[in-house]
Amino acid sequence: MTKTTTPIRVVIVDDSRTMTHLLASILRAAGDIHVVGIAADGEEGVRLVQRLHPDLVTMDIYMPKMNGAIAVREIMRTHPVPIVIVSTNHKPHTMDLTFQALRAGALTVVDKPSLNDPKTSQHLVQTVRLMAGVPVIHHWGTVSVKPSTPPRKPSPSTNIKIQLQNLKSKIRVIGIAASTGGPSTVAAVLKNLPAEFPLPVVLVQHFSPGFASGLADWLGTQTSLRVDLAVHGSTLQPGTVLLAPDDYHLQINRAGVVELSKGPSYKGLRPSANPLFESLAMAYGPAALGIILTGMGDDGAEGLLKLHQAGGVAIAQEEDSCVVYGMPREAIARGAVDGSLTPEQIGFTLEQIACSSTKGGGGFDV
Repeated sequence: MTKTTTPIRVVIVDDSRTMTHLLASILRAAGDIHVVGIAADGEEGVRLVQRLHPDLVTMDIYMPKMNGAIAVREIMRTHPVPIVIVSTNHKPHTMDLTFQALRAGALTVVDKPSLNDPKTSQHLVQTVRLMAGVPVIHHWGTVSVKPSTPPRKPSPSTNIKIQLQNLKSKIRVIGIAASTGGPSTVAAVLKNLPAEFPLPVVLVQHFSPGFASGLADWLGTQTSLRVDLAVHGSTLQPGTVLLAPDDYHLQINRAGVVELSKGPSYKGLRPSANPLFESLAMAYGPAALGIILTGMGDDGAEGLLKLHQAGGVAIAQEEDSCVVYGMPREAIARGAVDGSLTPEQIGFTLEQIACSSTKGGGGFDV
């Protein structure tokens, strides 16, 4: 007997008839994807999701009546479903709406496909297949990213094995890796850190090509830290987040100088978190802190293991707070992680590192 699989039921939301026709043709041609509804604006998209209960929604951003960011918020509040943003508009206003949509619960962003580039069609189909199975939750409201009140100081769970107070040397650099669900999670980690944060942060975030600059700009509005795209030959600076640019691995040498490379991709990923963590292990050893956040796959796990073996501290995002638990789970399975924390707990831990570094001590309590 031939094994059959349940088709993925998709609703397309886009105000361009040409684009909806193209998207529908590409998805239907995949064989295992059924387009069950097409909406020309966000309002209609919300209604279709409520009526059809699809497995996934592809969402345009800039549309009449209701833009994609508002539509995502409404869907995630009333009938949560995996949502993939499909956009090629990199103008500042549209990029801002894109990241609002991600913060509201959309899973990821892909470029609109082009008839002249078959890879974009393949990427769309692959993303729909991967994201359709991601469990999602209700998002009941929005969160202020820069609260005027003092930040809450969450207590780590009792099973945390990290003993940061026993570090033999001070933390001098922080490396972060994230993928699906990463932008809003990274924002949650960094949002309460002060502008005078005494350490540099280096970040690898998997994203569709063309969005790295927009991500850096958006992330800079979510934190008091400075956020820049990494430039080859630049040096690490305290209070600055350096983001790996499109299609380049980001590494740091022993002099604290940025090295960008076109080295081999890791399972199709460039940038990959593995080269970053490996370089921090070699350059900083026990003075490096590696953090692996939500994401699909196992990128970063091997590199984090090397950082851990070099005496550095490795933290994974705990399972319940992850959009996708793949990357943290794989790092834990390899024995690369000292303990798991929520994004808020990670942020508080970084505040404690800053406090310890400012006082000149070699350790701190979590």
